[in-house]
Amino acid sequence: MPVRNIRLTLAYDGTDFAGWQVQKNQRTVQGVIEQALERMHGHPVRIRGAGRTDTGVHATGQVANFPSDLDSIQGERWSLATNSYLPPDVRVLESSEAEPGFSAKESALLRVYAYYLLPAQIGPPHLRRFCWKILRRPNMEALNRLAAVFVGEHDFTTFAAAGDSSRSKVRRVLSSCFYPEGPFLVFRVAATSFVWKMVRSLLGTMLEYEAEGRPPAELAQALAARERAQAGSSAPARGLFLERVVYDGEELFPL
Repeated sequence: MPVRNIRLTLAYDGTDFAGWQVQKNQRTVQGVIEQALERMHGHPVRIRGAGRTDTGVHATGQVANFPSDLDSIQGERWSLATNSYLPPDVRVLESSEAEPGFSAKESALLRVYAYYLLPAQIGPPHLRRFCWKILRRPNMEALNRLAAVFVGEHDFTTFAAAGDSSRSKVRRVLSSCFYPEGPFLVFRVAATSFVWKMVRSLLGTMLEYEAEGRPPAELAQALAARERAQAGSSAPARGLFLERVVYDGEELFPL
């Protein structure tokens, strides 16, 4: 029976997951999807994601792929079929049959993350799992001047969490900016890839710099220092979303 390469676009509420990657005795996004696929196929199926989101991090555009020897489900029907086996905090938004060489991880050109801040004294309880409530409204222009420091190719050792196993921490950032969206202040960043917990570290550090009135030149020096001690506190996971993954032939912008 021929094996097809199935591509999925996924959304999930990461609150009750120990991240994307399968871990022993932990509930993970990859784990529950593989359990669903095993029930459908009658044997284990390994799925690969474009990004290994951490504990508590959400997604609105995670991409994954897996090999399937089932010939009874058309590519675009995998979304409905798989959702019937998944828990309600994970959904397959779209599905298709991909080229044999497609890899959600290796074929990705860009990954786009968005972090939602809620500047408010009192926050609506239904938003508490999906944003970081802060008690003041930061100066967006000052934050954007700081965010611009990260655009380009840099060594992000300063903003990598302890234990990051990347051999190289050089990453290329194409876009880094803040913008208002309803009651939220959103930080969106697009890069070829990210070091471990990089987005949360960037955001927490920029908020500290903005609050203290420190200039972008100092942030650039911290980046160049390649010392973790130069970074500020990291933002909590709950406001972070893997928003989009971009592949060859797809529009890069808007990011």
